[in-house]
Amino acid sequence: MEITDFSTALFSLEGKRAMVTGGNGGLGRAFSLALAKAGADVFVPSLADDDGTTRRLVEETGRRYEFAQVDVTERGAPQRMVDQCGQALGGLDILVNSAGINLLSDDVREFGRDKWEPMIQVNLTATFEFAEAAARTFMEQGSGKIVNIASLFSFLGGRQSPAYAASKAGVVGFTKAYADELGPFGIQVNAIAPGYFATPLTTSTRADEVANARIIDHVPAGRWGDPADLMGAVVFLSSPASNYVNGHTLVVDGGYLVR
Repeated sequence: MEITDFSTALFSLEGKRAMVTGGNGGLGRAFSLALAKAGADVFVPSLADDDGTTRRLVEETGRRYEFAQVDVTERGAPQRMVDQCGQALGGLDILVNSAGINLLSDDVREFGRDKWEPMIQVNLTATFEFAEAAARTFMEQGSGKIVNIASLFSFLGGRQSPAYAASKAGVVGFTKAYADELGPFGIQVNAIAPGYFATPLTTSTRADEVANARIIDHVPAGRWGDPADLMGAVVFLSSPASNYVNGHTLVVDGGYLVR
C-alpha cells in the first residue's frame, strides 16, 4: 500500500463477522457496540444471560446480533461457538477474547486454588482455546484478527488477587507467542490492556473515598475510564488499519503506568 492509498475506510469493518466472548456486559458490551458501529455483525457467547440491552444497541446500528449462553471454560465450547458463529453469521473474521473474572481476597492466606483455578481457566485457558479454534478458520481463509483483553495488572502486582495478575500477564505472553505463530498466515494477534474503568465491577471501589482518590491521583487524565474510551482501540486492532501491527499490547489507562 502506498501512502497515497491511505483512507479512513481502512478502519471500516463493513461486512465483517465478529465474535466477542463476554460481549453482552461491562467492557465487552462496549467492544460489541464498537465493532457493530464500524460495520461488523456480532456473535456473543457468554455465561451471563442477555438482558436484551446489547442486542438493542447493536441492532440499532443496523448490524446483526446473535447470542449464545455458554460456559466458555466448558470442554469443546470454543470450537462449538466458532462453528455456531459461522452458521449464524456466515463466517468469522474477528475474535475479541473479552470474557473474564476477578475473584478477590482481603487476606493472601485465604487466596487458594478455589479462587486461582477458575480465574486461570476463564481469563487465560479460555482465551487460548477460543483463539486456537478461531485460528483454524483464519488460517484457511488467510486472514483474521484476534484481540485479547489483558489488563494493567499484566504489568503490575496483584494485591488481593494474584491469579488475576498471573492470568493477565499470561495473556500478554500468549498474544506475543500466537502473533509469531499466526503472522505468516495473514493473521494479526494483539491485546488491549485496560486501566481502571467505571463498570459495575468497580462500583464499590469508586464508592470508597480513599480507594477512589488513590486511583484518581495516579491517573494523569484525572478520571476513571469510560467503556467508550476503549471503542477506538478495539476497532483499530480489528480493522485493516492494523494489518502491520502484530503481537502488541495497547494500554488504555489514562496514563496510569507513567506515574
